[in-house]
Amino acid sequence: MKGICGTLYVRKDVNGDLGRKYRKRTAFEEPSYWQSYSDMMAALLLIFILIIAITLAIYKQKTTDLEQTQIELNAAKQKLDVATEELELAKIDLDNYRSEIEASKHDLEDSLLKLQQAYDAAALTKEQLAAAYLEIDQAKGELESTRSQLQDIVGVRTDIIGQLQSRFNNSSMKVDAQNGSISFSSDVLFKYGSANLTDASKATLTEIIPMYLDVLLQDQFRDYIAEIIIEGHTDTDGSYQHNMELSSERANSVARYILDPRNGLSEAKVQQLQSMLTINGRSYSSPIYEAGTGEIDMAASRRVEIKFRLKEEELIQKITEILGQSAGETQAPQ
Repeated sequence: MKGICGTLYVRKDVNGDLGRKYRKRTAFEEPSYWQSYSDMMAALLLIFILIIAITLAIYKQKTTDLEQTQIELNAAKQKLDVATEELELAKIDLDNYRSEIEASKHDLEDSLLKLQQAYDAAALTKEQLAAAYLEIDQAKGELESTRSQLQDIVGVRTDIIGQLQSRFNNSSMKVDAQNGSISFSSDVLFKYGSANLTDASKATLTEIIPMYLDVLLQDQFRDYIAEIIIEGHTDTDGSYQHNMELSSERANSVARYILDPRNGLSEAKVQQLQSMLTINGRSYSSPIYEAGTGEIDMAASRRVEIKFRLKEEELIQKITEILGQSAGETQAPQ
């Protein structure tokens, strides 16, 4: 029955069964909004956590990639710095050679000026004057030719060292940026105190020496090479004379091996090398010192160096002789 407010009242029977059945039915039919809302929030929270996890993974990967890129950039910068230093050193050498050439040019001009003044003041016959000018022209031509060769050598040294460094770029052997030499540790080539090449060292020489000489003996460089030098060096352990003999024997062992055509060089290259090869033993006269301590690095001092010398010394001497002759000619007609 309905009461005043419209509420439905149910009369309870004697055992109360009708009322209990009604209440149970009502409880099952009411929707559970809070349970659906909590499930939705849990799903959203799970999605949010998943997004955060993915974002963190991406961030970590990007950070790792950035660090790797930074490492590569630092390595590239170091290589660039080294190349810049080598370029600056080469530029200094070039400037020095240019200064020497300019000094020689000024000396020549001074000599020619003095010679011209002497000829103007002297009472020379026409034949004497013609002969003198012919000698001057010959001297000028010879000096100009020699100076041109010297200028070429300035560029040749840089070109040779550049090609050597390029050739050994992927090798463990390093080329000296100043003089283009390579150095083999005696501990690698020989047993301690011995001058006999080990089997491992022979394989090393067979690989390295042809690479080095192929650059030096190219047609464009060969005429500028005055010497190819093999030098043996020792540490300071023992007497100077004993180490002199040992260093000489080691240099000779290397020379004998590479002059054998069976060990990497062609017959033609061996003949070319023989015409310009010099072998020296230096004992411990040129040790290597440890950086910062000033102490002799014994292991590094035990070495065999292979290097080259260009003909600039001969050309400079030739220029000096020409200038001396020109100076003598200015005094002779007096």
